[in-house]
Amino acid sequence: MLDRADNTNNSENPGDGLLLDAYSSSVANAVETVGPAVCRVETPAGRRAGLGSGVVISSDGLVVTNSHVVGQANTVKVIVPDGATAEARVLGRDPDTDIALLRANSNFSAVAELGDSKSLRRGQIAIAIGNPLGFDWTVTAGVVSALGRSMRASTGRLIDDVIQTDAALNPGNSGGPLVATNGKVIGINTAVIQGAQGIAFAVAANTARFVVSEIMRHGRVRRAFVGISADTVPLPRRAALAAGLATASALRVRSMETAGPAAQAGVAVGDLILSVDGHAVTGVDDLIRLLDGERIGKKVELTVVRAARITSLVVTPIARVS
Repeated sequence: MLDRADNTNNSENPGDGLLLDAYSSSVANAVETVGPAVCRVETPAGRRAGLGSGVVISSDGLVVTNSHVVGQANTVKVIVPDGATAEARVLGRDPDTDIALLRANSNFSAVAELGDSKSLRRGQIAIAIGNPLGFDWTVTAGVVSALGRSMRASTGRLIDDVIQTDAALNPGNSGGPLVATNGKVIGINTAVIQGAQGIAFAVAANTARFVVSEIMRHGRVRRAFVGISADTVPLPRRAALAAGLATASALRVRSMETAGPAAQAGVAVGDLILSVDGHAVTGVDDLIRLLDGERIGKKVELTVVRAARITSLVVTPIARVS
């Protein structure tokens, strides 16, 4: 009996060792693949943003980081693990997703690849690489805790499709990559909840890829604008039933720009907005999410309640200047 117990002791069980080796190898291989492309990002002295991380995504010097890392700086300094230092120009920033794109005045040999964040599963290994608290190129590992989270950007807009992870993040990790064991970047680390343990967030790689492409094409991210401000309010059940919606809230137009697209379409202060092109609007966040760049210059149907009557109005959004 004693011999059998001794043989199953964890310290002597070769199977446990193999599992540990497989986990360690997966993490180490991913770090070896992406680590050389992780850079330290420093803003000029006296700027408010300061120190953060970034990741090189092309050999000609494109670097992705957080918008809040670069702040309002036009140029920053990037330093890669092999000691190479280069000045980088801020090509564009999108505070609404906390993503910024830099162009370093140097070529880099190590490049990371943005993966497909749609293929992620809860529980899979997530590896964060960055410069937390000034400790350069630190590695922490955990799992993908949740997918499809939303978090509020500094602009007040919701960042959709955010990855929640328990990989330890600290100030300075911001802008660094969250990496899968296949060596691809699945997110850009952006925030931690102060006082909480094991709760951190990363902007999904697919969102980062979209922002990068918009900045490369337009210098900014285009979003649709209709010229209203609104509040989320309870929706009378009768109005919801009449509109064929199973929702309990809607938007009430509080004010609008007199020459904006909504005003030109006949939207009035006090109108309740129920849907956009048939998609239910239950709050301000829904309207912001639905008014993306694809709707710029295209006719959009708003279903509204006015004086207890449901009506449809056609609005043509314009590009919003961030």
